[in-house]
Amino acid sequence: MLAATAVAQSATNPLAGLVLGDVPKPEPRPGWSIVRVAASSLNMHDLWTLRGVGHPPERLPIVLGCDAAGYDQDGNEVLVHPVIADPDAGDGDETLDPGRALLSERHNGAFAEYLSVPTRNLVPKPSWLTFDEAACLPVAWGTAYRMLFTQAQIRAGDRVLVQGAGGGVASAAIKLAVAAGAVVYATSRSVDKRAQAESWGARKAVPTGERLPERVDVVVETVGEATWAHSMRSLRPGGTIVIAGATSGTNPPADLARIFYLQQRILGSTGCTRSELVGLLKLMDGTGVRPVIHRTLPLDEIHKGFQLMIDGRLTGKLVIRPQGEPS
Repeated sequence: MLAATAVAQSATNPLAGLVLGDVPKPEPRPGWSIVRVAASSLNMHDLWTLRGVGHPPERLPIVLGCDAAGYDQDGNEVLVHPVIADPDAGDGDETLDPGRALLSERHNGAFAEYLSVPTRNLVPKPSWLTFDEAACLPVAWGTAYRMLFTQAQIRAGDRVLVQGAGGGVASAAIKLAVAAGAVVYATSRSVDKRAQAESWGARKAVPTGERLPERVDVVVETVGEATWAHSMRSLRPGGTIVIAGATSGTNPPADLARIFYLQQRILGSTGCTRSELVGLLKLMDGTGVRPVIHRTLPLDEIHKGFQLMIDGRLTGKLVIRPQGEPS
């Protein structure tokens, strides 16, 4: 079967290690299901793997791709919860299992015509959701859902700042927070991405680092060093920063005096549980909110998709269709 495989890592030339070619189709195994992949989507995690960040080289080669939607062996339409883990080892939360692995970390991922995952990880795809839309949800939208509703526990009327409008998690956080009745602010260096954020319902989108009209209750942070000081300054006393990524760097000044004096909370968040993914689908059904799709590409043009991500030219998600499936 055709697949996109990481065979080498380079911080300066990541796409040199991405090979498109034939690999063996996964074999059936007890407790696991084979999915015919209709659509997948790019995530920063895929690019980090190619850059050698957080992925040991001894785990190469591995098929990339964390998100998948398609058909199980019985022809049912499904999307794949991407966290392969034991909920019991995480006290009921599989994202807290010390042995957890995101799809494409220890098990071949979704940039392929077929995928093997634990049967527990299959979630029925609602008929109102296209395969392209479903493929955008598990990592980026699931991450945003957990950040907002499980970790930060936002309520209608809360003021929420989303840093880095345009990224997959950020675009999801904007749309989900708006759908939940929050007042949303966003930042971006790009005029076009700020306009997009406002079209999704943000009250105001400002250039990165610019002062907001008011302090916020919650900051959704996935950028890291470049926006951290602004996130701290924008937060009200007693407010919460929830962080699920650090694309610009992981070690900004902590500003501990501000944190303890203003009694602010800093919460980490990683991925989502299967039940949170199901909760996300229910929220989308009730509100009509849908993912932002920048464009779709066939699997044989995946290098072009990665280059768009590297160049920062994506707004929302880029969908990959391994078998040229309709949306």
